[in-house]
Amino acid sequence: MNKGITTIIPGEVSTGRLHGFLVSSVAPRPIAFASTIDKAGNVNLSPFSFFNVFGANPPIMIFSPARRVRNNTTKHTLENIKEVAEVVINIVNYPIVEQMSLSSTEYDKGVNEFMKAGLTEVASEKVGPPRVGEAPVAMECVVEQVIETGKEGGAGNLVIARVVAMHIRNEYLNEQGTLDTHKLDLVARMGESWYCRASGDALFEIPKPLQTLGIGVDQLPESVRNSSILTGNNLGRLGNIEQLPDDATVKAFVNTDPEMQKLLVAKAGSPTDLEEALHRYAQTLLAADKVEEALMVLLWKEV
Repeated sequence: MNKGITTIIPGEVSTGRLHGFLVSSVAPRPIAFASTIDKAGNVNLSPFSFFNVFGANPPIMIFSPARRVRNNTTKHTLENIKEVAEVVINIVNYPIVEQMSLSSTEYDKGVNEFMKAGLTEVASEKVGPPRVGEAPVAMECVVEQVIETGKEGGAGNLVIARVVAMHIRNEYLNEQGTLDTHKLDLVARMGESWYCRASGDALFEIPKPLQTLGIGVDQLPESVRNSSILTGNNLGRLGNIEQLPDDATVKAFVNTDPEMQKLLVAKAGSPTDLEEALHRYAQTLLAADKVEEALMVLLWKEV
């Protein structure tokens, strides 16, 4: 074992222990709250966090009701899908997280988890399984394929589902008619018994470098790249800018920014203290999303 590193080799640890490391490290994970029916019409509702969306044309969702690690049995959801190849994937938000968790109880086959969890069955339009009335978004799907990744306990069963209808509660839309992330208040699965909530201070925005070409961290001055104050996230934000400000712009900022002037005077006798103070000031500006101003603070010695 390397000093400071724990290395896990699949096959050298138990499946249960490996599973614990996997689900704690690959997180947070969205939750597919899946409703299905068997050929007799019995309803099942169960959550799965091995889940995501994999395309929009066609719209494909994939989730995996994995084989139970402890006894290698399969979930009722998987059994139902093999009988009736349809599923409704309901999205989970904070107002229903406790009910979602309760539905994961391993009730006997034929027990309706909608009733056990106190959730409302709403008839679907395109498929047989009902949707969860309280869910902010529900997607009716037809199952295109099930891919088994193995036969032993812990093996996945990839349910490839194509969305044929999507239902969105209007209270979660904004004025532009798109889903409002803050209103959605989504939850995600972590390891063990932990969840996380996508709301409040947990939400933050990062400008996507898709329409512009960022200069990259490698184009920043060495003193900035090797800063003991600036974090990797700080450097990533700075490297996302399209071009460095010109000398005249930097000089104008340095000469007119009150905080910059105060620091230059206060730390004039100690270059090391001055650089540290300026890097902390730039960090404050970055936190306020003032990227160009932060860059000019960092570039003052270069002009």
